[in-house]
Amino acid sequence: MTDVNGTLFSLAAADALGAATEFKTPQAIASRYGPTFTDYQPGSVFGFAPGEATDDTQMVVATLLGYARKGGLEGVLAALREWLAAGPPDVGGLTGAALRSNSLANSLDGGVRAWQDSAFQSAGNGGLMRIAAVWIAGFRGAELARESAAVTALTHADPRCVYASVFLTAFLEALAGGQPYAGAAASALQITDAFDGRAALLDCGVFGIGTRDAHLAFRDRERQARAEVRTRVRSGLGGKLTSQSGFVLDTLEAAVKHAGAGTWHACVEPAVLLGDDSDTVACVVGAIAGARGLEVPPYLLAPLRLGHTWPGWQRDWACTGHFPAVVQAAQAQCAQTQ
Repeated sequence: MTDVNGTLFSLAAADALGAATEFKTPQAIASRYGPTFTDYQPGSVFGFAPGEATDDTQMVVATLLGYARKGGLEGVLAALREWLAAGPPDVGGLTGAALRSNSLANSLDGGVRAWQDSAFQSAGNGGLMRIAAVWIAGFRGAELARESAAVTALTHADPRCVYASVFLTAFLEALAGGQPYAGAAASALQITDAFDGRAALLDCGVFGIGTRDAHLAFRDRERQARAEVRTRVRSGLGGKLTSQSGFVLDTLEAAVKHAGAGTWHACVEPAVLLGDDSDTVACVVGAIAGARGLEVPPYLLAPLRLGHTWPGWQRDWACTGHFPAVVQAAQAQCAQTQ
């Protein structure tokens, strides 16, 4: 069985590597850094120093800090809002809109309202980037799927986002249990296809009377969303990469493609060198590689930091010194709720 602390370190280190190449073209990356990318580098468009992980890992940690509060989804939401209120260097547009909407009322429907305000078009990767936190916190089986859907929909309620997250956490669980790569993906797709996301979001209070239109839109698009997730996962397994854009299915496909390589570095480096939304793609790749038990090169661990300070975390803290305690606290509280 995989050590979940290793998965957290893996996704953070991959994210920090990708920070330098985010929004750059492969040509610009090769010109500045050369044909290989093995260590943290300067050049982040958001000012992250070499070795600092971005909003992706910050929100993973914020989610774990939220679970440690005993507050369930409300605790996670409060922790994410505190992270946002502290002014992170980078935050996705839909994530910011959803969390600010939630700050106006004591409800869980900010992500639903933000999706509704986008005319039901926005399907970014801001939920997928942080969803490994649910598996790291200790949720398993049917509870893992339900919690993944709910935590994603706090900011990203499009069914493509919800089902991509359900797949990813099921994939992490299968890989950590020792299943081979393609077999783990097949198992995770079976779980995704059988999962009733709309019922889960109704049960947890993400959908309510005031968001009926969004509920109906989710219902009408749910079947197609499952099919699109299935298609992109199989495409990634087959070696195809459409884009490394911030669209959730592009990120998922790219991560599945990259993360099947034989070593940690061989998984992560292609995501970093291709640029675009490289930090997020690398972060998801890092989560998958970590669940596989692939080891992060030791020289990447000591300098690893998170590039933001907010309640519960300081920017100068070494991840090696603080991640285990964050995970332990989240797991202790989640164990009491399952």
